[in-house]
Amino acid sequence: MADQPADVATLSYEAAMGELEAIVERLEKGNVPLQESVNFYERGVALKDRCDQLLKEVEMRVERVRLKGDGAPAGTAPLDEADEIPF
Repeated sequence: MADQPADVATLSYEAAMGELEAIVERLEKGNVPLQESVNFYERGVALKDRCDQLLKEVEMRVERVRLKGDGAPAGTAPLDEADEIPF
C-alpha cells in the first residue's frame, strides 16, 4: 500500500476492491501492530462502502435502461456507449 493512499471517493470499483483484498490479506497474515490494524480496518470499511456505492449506481442505471420512458418495463436492453459504467 502507498504511503498516501488515494481518496476512496475517486477510486474505481476494481481499484477499491483490489486495495480491500490487499488489506484483508495483510490482516489475515497477522503480525500487524494494533494501531496499523485499526487504520487498515477503517480504510477497509471506507473501501467496502465505495464498492457498495458503485454497485448501487450500476444497479440503478441498469434498471433505468430496463424501463421505458413512461416507466413501463421494457425488458432487458444492452447499455449503450453513452451509458459508460463508472469503473
